[in-house]
Amino acid sequence: MDAYSIDLRERVAADCDAGVLSQAEIAENYQVSLSFITKLLRRRRETGSLRPQPHTGGPPPTFDKGDLQRIAAQVRRRPDLTLAELCIWAPQSVSDSTMSRVLIALGLTRKKSRFMPTSATRRE
Repeated sequence: MDAYSIDLRERVAADCDAGVLSQAEIAENYQVSLSFITKLLRRRRETGSLRPQPHTGGPPPTFDKGDLQRIAAQVRRRPDLTLAELCIWAPQSVSDSTMSRVLIALGLTRKKSRFMPTSATRRE
């Protein structure tokens, strides 16, 4: 979700400064949360600015490029490996869901081998 515009932030702060409406009424009028107004006023008090903080970039990547290349090579070499087996083979401990996201990012599909036995739940 994108940050609220500076214009909206200034209007909300101006209405708070006017003191005519309560913060709950201002939140309802502008369709923002009460916590947004509280944090906005705190930011102005502490920094003197209403501008949002820049995005911090999120968590660091789990694997570097070399690791990703080794994982891709391993999948091409042994395409019938399960996610759990790939996690064991990975250079660091990761969950099945993390390995699944890595494979999706690499554009590799996880398909069963054509030579696997058929499912036992299949109706005859």
